[in-house]
Amino acid sequence: MAHVLMAVTGADTIALTDGTAHPTGFWAEELIELHRGLVAAGHAVDIATPGGVRPTVDPGSLGEESSDELRAYLASIDALLAHPRALADVKTGEYDAIALPGGHGPMVDLAADADLGRLLVDAVDRDAVVGVLCHGPAGLLSAVREDGSFAFAGRRLAVFTDEEEHQGGLKDASPYLVESRLRDLGAVVASGDPWSVTVVVDGSLVSGQNPQSSVATARRMVEVLAAR
Repeated sequence: MAHVLMAVTGADTIALTDGTAHPTGFWAEELIELHRGLVAAGHAVDIATPGGVRPTVDPGSLGEESSDELRAYLASIDALLAHPRALADVKTGEYDAIALPGGHGPMVDLAADADLGRLLVDAVDRDAVVGVLCHGPAGLLSAVREDGSFAFAGRRLAVFTDEEEHQGGLKDASPYLVESRLRDLGAVVASGDPWSVTVVVDGSLVSGQNPQSSVATARRMVEVLAAR
């Protein structure tokens, strides 16, 4: 059994390019499927947020036909969500794996969170499993070493693409584009077609492109953990 830290955004709004605040948070399907897949495989999952705040579900992620099932699952793990750990209290080496679900929230806080960055750099250095999904890779932007280098430079990954952001995300109102930021730092983005189920595994790094890739990303993360 692996001990997995799920680092979840604590943001509930994102500032758009026109200066307005847009509701956000974590994307329900992504957190749920990562949690469900890991727990079903026998792994223990803890949740942590910046400052230990209770994470907010992105209201846009509960508007589909499956929302009743999603709401029921969130209710079943409400005690876990209500009392997350603070990222600052997590020690390096404490967890076997780190998982980052998306929603636009990670762009707001996890992307620049020094404690998440510390944990991710440590994970890279000891080759611990890191699983990221959709906008979750925004959290990888925090993984900057003391010498200024990006810990995930040269690593292949999937991320919610710039094209998907323009087609069905925040469009031109997005404060920045996660795919472009990762490319600029030296990550090798291996995208599939927009809205396709796309998962990329590069050693201990498992990444999914979009909400459609949630179940497949959880499955591949479980497979990588099982092989270790």
